[in-house]
Amino acid sequence: MLRFIMIVLFVVSFLICSIPLLIAEWILGKWNQELKNTTSLAIVQWAFRVCLWIAGVRVTVLGEERVPADRPVLYVGNHRSYFDILLTYVRVPRPTGYISKKEMERFPLLRNWMRNLHCLFLDRRDIKQGLKTILTGIEKIKSGISICIFPEGTRNKVNDTFLPFHGGSFKLAEKSGCPIVPVAINNSAAIFEDHLPRIKKAHVIIEYGEPIYPEALDKETKKVLASHVSEMIQEMYFKNKTLTTDLQV
Repeated sequence: MLRFIMIVLFVVSFLICSIPLLIAEWILGKWNQELKNTTSLAIVQWAFRVCLWIAGVRVTVLGEERVPADRPVLYVGNHRSYFDILLTYVRVPRPTGYISKKEMERFPLLRNWMRNLHCLFLDRRDIKQGLKTILTGIEKIKSGISICIFPEGTRNKVNDTFLPFHGGSFKLAEKSGCPIVPVAINNSAAIFEDHLPRIKKAHVIIEYGEPIYPEALDKETKKVLASHVSEMIQEMYFKNKTLTTDLQV
């Protein structure tokens, strides 16, 4: 429980103490939006690194060199833990917004930082609003902001299984022309979800797959793009599961 309490205290303290930073970032955005993107990214990445350090997480990263560095991308990953966001966000090389559930807008200060990072809030119960969110995401990508989405739609609560990927998620890449980067995350639930409310040390493996360029796919693959990407992620996931028996620390 000590790690859980320490992370909660750190997050609350960070959010409260960051109020002057939020004001400074708002002013900076009026003058130089690109610089604001860079500084907001650096601030939040630092906070997430501290949380991962407190949690005692070790991370092995594979295939990071495959991520295109010269253009925005659509990251697509499996989702088992709240820590998936922290684990992947500390590694993004450029401003990146995450697609989050609309309920996250309830939390003051947190929502301000999320908006600074170009995160989008998806109402899963309102199809019309969901479509608007996707269209906004397409414009974000066209403006140079990468987007990350977990197309299972929610955290999968069963280890070593995958929920169906929602096809609408991939419109972000198809309509913007950006590459899709598959992301396989192994063992992240061992940090928290497998033994709520305790946080335990864990070893997580993250692998970035070869980018997929939708315009280069044949018609048949485009029709089943969601399942195609899911299969790629599952292949990496189960390969990495057998690479080591030392996932638990």
